[in-house]
Amino acid sequence: MNKRPLVEVINLGLIRYNAGLEFQNVVRKKLVDEKNASARVQRLIFLEHYPTYTIGIRSRDYTKELEDKLLRSGADFHRTDRGGLITFHGLGQLVVYPIFHLKDFNLTLRKYVDQLQNVVIETASRFGLKAYTCKHVGVWVNDKKLAALGIHASHFVTTHGFAINCNTDLTWFNKIVPCGIHDKGVTSLSNELNKNITIEEVKPEVIYSFKQIFNCDFTK
Repeated sequence: MNKRPLVEVINLGLIRYNAGLEFQNVVRKKLVDEKNASARVQRLIFLEHYPTYTIGIRSRDYTKELEDKLLRSGADFHRTDRGGLITFHGLGQLVVYPIFHLKDFNLTLRKYVDQLQNVVIETASRFGLKAYTCKHVGVWVNDKKLAALGIHASHFVTTHGFAINCNTDLTWFNKIVPCGIHDKGVTSLSNELNKNITIEEVKPEVIYSFKQIFNCDFTK
């Protein structure tokens, strides 16, 4: 009988985007360097960022003029190695970085992305919302994006992940075309449920959803 992957939850709280990126890379290197599969512990990082706009590997679509404009709005701006286009991270948004070894879950990268989206769908369902996927990567409710997703993988180990809008100030998204999609809006759990839903309320539901979708166990 195969052993279920073991996952440790790490709560970083509210930090700058570059600090979260540095932490991811430290955790990623540790997992890559551990050659004994039975000794490997996966990590699920929870955090919240100060207002930040990030772009993925298709960064040529975004000019220095746009970067300067967004910086003047009071947000940070970062070019990253994740997939996807431009998005916003900020207060009231739960950012989830799974640092997982794909071989330990017997997953292809495509299947991994599908399962991350399913985690968000399951999480939303636990708040009574019917979320879904479409031709655009991410998770949607009532034709508006609830969660953005962008990942990177190297040596079978993943970084980056997804971000769920809990009680996020959605006006930050008005300054960009989120993920390059012109005809869709953005929403949050609080907006859809017409009541305040905090990050702390969402975390345990995300953990539960990971257990179900990824068939894994969590450290105590």
